[in-house]
Amino acid sequence: MRRREFITLLGGAAVLWPVAARAQQPAMPVVGFLSSLSATDASRITAAFYQGLNETGYIDGRNVAVEFRWADGQYDRLPAMADELVQRKVAVIAAISGTPAGLAAKSATTSIPIVFAIGGDPVAPGLVTNLSRPAGNVTGVTFFTSPLAAKRLGLLHDLVPKATTFAVLTNPDNPPSLLEGIEVPAAAKAFGQEASVFNATTEADIDDAFAAIARQGIGALFVSADPLFFNYRNKVVALAARHRTPATYAYREQVEAGGLISYGASRSGAYRQAGRYVGRILNGENPGTLPVVLPTKFELVLNLKTAKALGLEVPPHLQQLADEVIE
Repeated sequence: MRRREFITLLGGAAVLWPVAARAQQPAMPVVGFLSSLSATDASRITAAFYQGLNETGYIDGRNVAVEFRWADGQYDRLPAMADELVQRKVAVIAAISGTPAGLAAKSATTSIPIVFAIGGDPVAPGLVTNLSRPAGNVTGVTFFTSPLAAKRLGLLHDLVPKATTFAVLTNPDNPPSLLEGIEVPAAAKAFGQEASVFNATTEADIDDAFAAIARQGIGALFVSADPLFFNYRNKVVALAARHRTPATYAYREQVEAGGLISYGASRSGAYRQAGRYVGRILNGENPGTLPVVLPTKFELVLNLKTAKALGLEVPPHLQQLADEVIE
């Protein structure tokens, strides 16, 4: 073989080797991120989720790709979005924030692993059959806000003891929110008070509900732990302020937006754990053997500025119980 031919052949091999090497590398896994919330909250939601992924060795854009679908509080869009992710052949679906997202993902596939992060009981609507050993292709994290309904109502009663009637803002399209619409009126009777349920499934419905609450002169408001009301938390908080209606919420972010009081588990903590579970499944673990994670800590957050604007005097014991007081 002539020297020039050898050099040419060697150069060709040098060009072809990286191509062959790349062809042998496995494709980057894709995680489908399905959320009931809006992309406007993306940074708040995804930061914790990415943190959980990173803790298991996955970094978006380096060795995993995350593809997002945001329903913007319109739950009827979720089934089609879930189907899109299945057709995309994603490795895992992360159904983040809202039982409707989890149910849409479960209806779309029985083979692709699903990790949910929701506020309600995952057993009641059929997401899993058992918390400790879910079986099947679904597992996840719950904030478990719905079982706290009576506790939240009691805290609101402490703030506005003279209120004789409560309003309950619920979303009938979300099973945990619908359940709160049943549990809160029952809990109100323990205080010798009445509670009326007002439904909202769209942004416009929220306006209508507040108008009806104002017309009826209801003294205080229980806002259910629903993604729609979290998505439009600025609107809900502003309407409560406009109508001078003391309101209780499930999440600290709603109090940070100007709400009066919240009691519930950390959303960011749940999203981080969901990211960890997604990473563990990508590493080969079976979702059916990963127990549903329950919250271990609940936070009470008070907004004294809002209380003052409403003319409320916050009892000392509530300020002492609060994990955070916004002044």
